[in-house]
Amino acid sequence: MILVTGGLGMIGAHTAHALLDLGHDVVVTAHRRAEVPSFLAGRVTVEQLDVTDRDAFLALGSRHDITDIVHLAGSIPGDDPVDFFRADLTGLLNALAAARTWGVRRFAVASSLGVYIGRPEIPWHEGLDLPTTSLPHLIVAFKKAVEPLTTHALAGTGVQPVVLRIGTIWGPLVDPASPFCPIPSLVNTATSPMHADDGGDVCYAPDAGRAIALLTTAPSLRHDTYNVSSGRPFTYGEFAAAVGTTLQPGGANGPYLDISRLTEDTGFKPRFDVPASVADYLKWREENPR
Repeated sequence: MILVTGGLGMIGAHTAHALLDLGHDVVVTAHRRAEVPSFLAGRVTVEQLDVTDRDAFLALGSRHDITDIVHLAGSIPGDDPVDFFRADLTGLLNALAAARTWGVRRFAVASSLGVYIGRPEIPWHEGLDLPTTSLPHLIVAFKKAVEPLTTHALAGTGVQPVVLRIGTIWGPLVDPASPFCPIPSLVNTATSPMHADDGGDVCYAPDAGRAIALLTTAPSLRHDTYNVSSGRPFTYGEFAAAVGTTLQPGGANGPYLDISRLTEDTGFKPRFDVPASVADYLKWREENPR
């Protein structure tokens, strides 16, 4: 059985869905969210868990035969950055302790494309040295720290770490007013302050979930760090066209993630282009609030 922490969040739920479709049993943890999306209902075991509770976390191992862990649980920073770092670090350390205690095969953990900020090369690929630079958000700062903490904590244990440098993800379950990605707002309202040529890295959530599932279950992996995204840049003008509107001309395309390593080791290729992702998302929103 594969454990997905934060498994009712957008990326976690789509990862769980992809793992189920690959034939694996899945248990997901949830803390603040209780509603199970329709594509997981009746197919997945849900455990209510605060990942900062070490004893409760380790107790999962007495109820389930967990073979792999995908750690995606995280919080949103409040006013005190120390409180945010303490909570998410405690959750990470508890997940790592569980991986070591249970002797799982593979431990995948969420990082971010933001770790590359400061590199001028485009596209961003895993062979680049990570720069020392100021970061735009506390979440990115924490994700950058997650990488060495994970690899060092699992060194010599037999548990394979898989660092997931996740790109800009949108799709079913995304916050429609997400401050991190203007695409949901554009698709839902057909308006955006962005320009047609603005854009960069984008990946539809079902594709991202499938990529993470493949990295979790692949018979072997040659690396411990993988970019997770679509592998090509997009413009907001493409999304505007898909909903039948236009944006102001101008803008500049931003950086995006190279996924050659992901494709070579798992065979992953995105299934959704812009029109297909927009159509799928709008169909989902007909019966779902987010």
